[in-house]
Amino acid sequence: MNSLLSYPVLIFACLTLGLAPFFPQPHIVEKLRMLVSGTLTKPLDIFDLVLHATPFVLLAIRVVMDLRGGAGI
Repeated sequence: MNSLLSYPVLIFACLTLGLAPFFPQPHIVEKLRMLVSGTLTKPLDIFDLVLHATPFVLLAIRVVMDLRGGAGI
């Protein structure tokens, strides 16, 4: 298993890159609200959503692969 995709690294990435900046609200929350309301139209905002969501997506893939008994990513 690649150490870059270990649980501690992925959780650290979710807590830092995924939730940064922490105040007034995490970017991922702001971008998801924009997505739901239909105002996520600027390319920079879409890139920002992808950037901040990537650690969460990788962690979810890792959890699913481990639950299925796969070798991981």
